[in-house]
Amino acid sequence: MKALGHPSRLMIVDELSRGERCVCDLTALVGHDMSTVSKHLSVLREAGIVVDDKRGLQVFYRLKVPCVLNFFKCVDAVLAAK
Repeated sequence: MKALGHPSRLMIVDELSRGERCVCDLTALVGHDMSTVSKHLSVLREAGIVVDDKRGLQVFYRLKVPCVLNFFKCVDAVLAAK
């Protein structure tokens, strides 16, 4: 639950609900530098909410469990997928 406790991480999850995004796209959306966004993504990845896919020099992220926006209905699925 802590992973979703920051407004920037909620914005990232909301954007990823629309599909896969690279870190550069998320940086522009959130309005923070790349290192800050990467740290937020690391928290989400460690919580089992997102997964990454490295392609060359870019890293793309997507939701691991698409139902995460319905957080309270999805907690069990997130924990099971972790």
